[in-house]
Amino acid sequence: MSVLVAGVVSLRAEPAASASPAHHLAKGFRNLDGTYRFSMTERAERLVRRVLFEHWPKRGALPAVLANDGATLRSNGTTPTVTWIGHSTLLVQLAGVNILTDPHWGERASPVGFAGPRRLIPPGMRFADLPPIHAVVISHDHYDHLDVDTVVRLERAFHPRFFVPLGLKAWMGDLGITNVVELDWWESQAFRGLTFTCTPAQHSSGRGLRDQNLRLWSSWVVTGGGKRLFFAGDTGYTKALGEIGKRLGPFDLAAIPIGGYSAWEKGHPNHVNPEEALQVFEDVGGRLFVPIHFGTFDMNREPFAEPPARLMKAAVAAGIEEHVALLSPGQSIHW
Repeated sequence: MSVLVAGVVSLRAEPAASASPAHHLAKGFRNLDGTYRFSMTERAERLVRRVLFEHWPKRGALPAVLANDGATLRSNGTTPTVTWIGHSTLLVQLAGVNILTDPHWGERASPVGFAGPRRLIPPGMRFADLPPIHAVVISHDHYDHLDVDTVVRLERAFHPRFFVPLGLKAWMGDLGITNVVELDWWESQAFRGLTFTCTPAQHSSGRGLRDQNLRLWSSWVVTGGGKRLFFAGDTGYTKALGEIGKRLGPFDLAAIPIGGYSAWEKGHPNHVNPEEALQVFEDVGGRLFVPIHFGTFDMNREPFAEPPARLMKAAVAAGIEEHVALLSPGQSIHW
């Protein structure tokens, strides 16, 4: 395991580049919360402990997939809808624009097809049943959020506009995808009557040992048609996320991750737990909470039913359970 981590440092190892935004390093990017610590060495040590000394808990019942042939969505004109495909993939319809978030129709969240976290729950819609996709937002380059086969398939089928954080335009270009808008935190771009804004997140990036944190990670805000959407992507908790709500909120719909915290009861640097996700929802000024990033891939220690159960328990305690829309894969709702 020492071979894997040799020469790899944490996000805070390099000084910020002068005359650049604070989250920019001389090479790559960093998180701004002064308490953030999540080096590759620490990740490797935790992985070794898991593999050698800890037992994975029973998964429990898998989420049921609702039948969705896409017919209603393909015939929809301007009614705002959201459909959970699975993990962090949502199909959002807003003002006649069809948007996918972190699209993943692959069988594994992995660089190879024969190993790595496998999909246990099929996508909530078949790719062939999608309406025409106009825009795709990517939060970061981790394999469970950015699947090569899926984005190439989207390019061939729909040639959508891809909205990505800094560093991913060149990566997309290597795949032959050129309809790409690359933004830094707080930068915006108009498209088909909507405004797409790249917003902060507390996370990391990298698809191998040599590209750690060289590409930016982000959340996204989409506004237009009288609606405001916040897509958190993947993030740990930091009070600084509340600035998104102050600048761009409140949000009619907030899609926030609730899984991936594993053995961390609280304070995972890169992933919010269900209670922290609810705090993010309140911090940004959300009105409807759609949970994401759970119950899809065989990649986290928590049982599939635990994140939504913990979320609903916390929401009931806070008296806001009616503001949580816990979707099944394939389920569509208006918002």
